[in-house]
Amino acid sequence: MKVISLRYFYFFLGIIINSFGIAFITKSNLGTSQISSIPYIFSLEYTDFSFGLTTFIFNIIFILIEIVLLRRDFEPIQFLQIVANIIFSFFIDVSMNLLSAFEPETIIVKLISLFIGCFILAIGISIEVAPNVIVVPGEGVVRALALVIALKKPQIKFGTVKIYFDITLIVIACILSFIFFGELNGIGIGTIISALFVGKCINIVNKYFKFLTHIRNLQYIKS
Repeated sequence: MKVISLRYFYFFLGIIINSFGIAFITKSNLGTSQISSIPYIFSLEYTDFSFGLTTFIFNIIFILIEIVLLRRDFEPIQFLQIVANIIFSFFIDVSMNLLSAFEPETIIVKLISLFIGCFILAIGISIEVAPNVIVVPGEGVVRALALVIALKKPQIKFGTVKIYFDITLIVIACILSFIFFGELNGIGIGTIISALFVGKCINIVNKYFKFLTHIRNLQYIKS
């Protein structure tokens, strides 16, 4: 019991770190991360809804899509994604409030903020994945899509589905931005950079942060 509790502790710790990373990327004013792009656009248009709240709603939609696609194959333990979604969304608002006074003006400071945010997000993702408990909605919906697609086209792998999924999110966010504001707002070069750079940061974190091995090994310890 102690070991499984520790695994979930690290999972939720990773989620909290993720929220701060996304807030840091967003505050760079170069565009938010691709997974947060649509919720962020809605939060800019409908100001009564916070970034965290629109993120929560959007992730609930992801979970519902998982359930529809997987049906009986949707494991009951994955309902804990709802808890993860609540914590993640709450801490996005907490992080945005903590960084409310941070308004970078020069392109250099914006880029520094962006890359710091990407690295923080990479650390969070690495910690979140290491204990191997449940998935977050953004990953869960991609896995569900990949499983369904694989039944008809087994040559299409998870990574390919993930790429097309992220591109679709960015395209939809761009369309919504033009509909709402008549221009790109909340989406920018930072969105593209984060999409390309976070993965590289994850590789660095996994290589040099040795404590991740300890977290991964928890799944092999009998509690």
